[in-house]
Amino acid sequence: MDSDGKSDIVESMHELGLMNHLLQDALAAARGGPVCGLSVRVGPLSGVVVEALQFAFEALSPGSPAAGATLTILETRPSFRCPDCQTRYETPLGAYQCPACGGTAGELCGGNELELVSIEVPDHV
Repeated sequence: MDSDGKSDIVESMHELGLMNHLLQDALAAARGGPVCGLSVRVGPLSGVVVEALQFAFEALSPGSPAAGATLTILETRPSFRCPDCQTRYETPLGAYQCPACGGTAGELCGGNELELVSIEVPDHV
């Protein structure tokens, strides 16, 4: 956070817009009916701050068909494919070396995603 708190506000505004789009997608899939839960997949290379995304959900869902819904955030790890030995591997953030051959030119296959994975609707809908 900056000493004036502006970076936290800007960060939250970014996630607010992202969550607004995720909620709109969920409500469209539920055809405007109530939504009980959402599952969202977030990669560490997506630029999304998970805590800010949760905060945005809590700010946007009241008064909408998603009021009272739960948000499940599935955090992923970066995944790569090594062009030298064709190995696919996941790695912690910042450690991108291929575990099979030691290559460092891995092609990013995942870890940069932000996607709505599923929604939960009441049984009667």
